[in-house]
Amino acid sequence: MQRSRRRIATVLAAVASSLLLSLSFSAPSARAATHDPVVFVHGISSSSSSWNDWVADFKADGYTSAELDAWTYSWSQSNVTTANQLATEIKNVLARTGASKVDLVVHSMGALSARYYLKNLGGTSYVDDFVSVAGVNHGTSVAALCSWLYTSCAEMVTGSSFLTALNAGDETPGSVTYGTYWSNCDAAIDPDSSALLSGATNVGVGCISHDAMNNDYGVYQQVRDFIR
Repeated sequence: MQRSRRRIATVLAAVASSLLLSLSFSAPSARAATHDPVVFVHGISSSSSSWNDWVADFKADGYTSAELDAWTYSWSQSNVTTANQLATEIKNVLARTGASKVDLVVHSMGALSARYYLKNLGGTSYVDDFVSVAGVNHGTSVAALCSWLYTSCAEMVTGSSFLTALNAGDETPGSVTYGTYWSNCDAAIDPDSSALLSGATNVGVGCISHDAMNNDYGVYQQVRDFIR
């Protein structure tokens, strides 16, 4: 009788051990990312605070603070300098979150440094989706007003050497999914078609001002769905 009880206890212990081992292999990793982290790049005369509304919207839709990275850079410097800083920022985000790629969401001049990073600094290996919101992708005549003051502004002038090199060849390199969102009454981008990229999903959002584009909830919903 005692021997039988010992045998039953041994069998039960073996079954319990097997179940625990099975559960340990099937349980999801605590560090598994729910979403690609989103890195936001602001435009000229701006800062990370320009993304406050969208950061709040992403959080309301299930993103965590760790998955949302709005950072500030010196917008008067060359977009090449900013692109190198962006490369470091993205490496830090990937290291911090354990993710393999990020989604890049940019506004206005932020499109230029981000695209330089993608084209010239190996960024296509670390970016899943790229979203340009009112991006000055092919320049704007308005930049002539400040081109003598700031390097970044001079690079935004239509036909600048920076833009000529940036837009030479493939405008949407790598396996990144590209999207642009543009307004038909954006006073900061002249012509409006400058915001479009060849090879991207180009979406007209109607008459929304330049500064309101990355605060608008309707545009946010489209961007959110695009990067999902």
